[in-house]
Amino acid sequence: MCKCNKGVILNISSIVIFVDIYHKVSRYNIRMCVSSFPSFSRFPKGKTHLVVIDPGVGTSRRRIAIKGKPYLYVGPDNGLLPSAAKAERIEKIVEISNYRFIITSTSTIFEGRKIFAFVEANFLKGLPIEDLCPEIHVLVEPLLIEPEVNGDRIIGFVVHNDWFGNLITNLSKGLLDKLRIIECVLFDVNLGGVLKMIRFCRAYGEVPDNYPIVIIGSSGFLEVSINPGSI
Repeated sequence: MCKCNKGVILNISSIVIFVDIYHKVSRYNIRMCVSSFPSFSRFPKGKTHLVVIDPGVGTSRRRIAIKGKPYLYVGPDNGLLPSAAKAERIEKIVEISNYRFIITSTSTIFEGRKIFAFVEANFLKGLPIEDLCPEIHVLVEPLLIEPEVNGDRIIGFVVHNDWFGNLITNLSKGLLDKLRIIECVLFDVNLGGVLKMIRFCRAYGEVPDNYPIVIIGSSGFLEVSINPGSI
């Protein structure tokens, strides 16, 4: 979270602990942010997550808040929040339209500070989600691309490459365990139109330096990597 957003929150609720989950998202890359969402589940119940990647700021896209079990989410309606709350039971979704919770400004940008941080701060002070205004039921579709399962085969896609140079896919460990695909020794990986068979490993040290591997990363998704290096 940027410093000015933290300043807005501290002006309203001074007893707060900030935890920045992810700052390595490339500009406007909503899908890249999705791979950090498993980290949310490690937080205590009842915490609030401010999730803002917002290339549509200032347009007609809605501002929303989601009450899930066990977290609250605040951010734009661009597919990001439903992806974040996907594993939870969503209890209520509202559009942020009550002007009591919108800091007025001549600028139509930077709603992370003017709106989302302000709403988050009021949540910390006990604001009921209903006070933000109307409940809604239809959102922009989540942006997480689902793997294609066809019989005994599964096709995944690269979502983004992280700052270590690893290719992060949309194949979760949970899905691979369920389909028993994680027991495979080799994976077919299409790199730039070239199909390669790459070995699945449980640790980078299982292969010599400069060898490609397929491994479950810390986010819980399958990654294509080189030990040690960049794809």
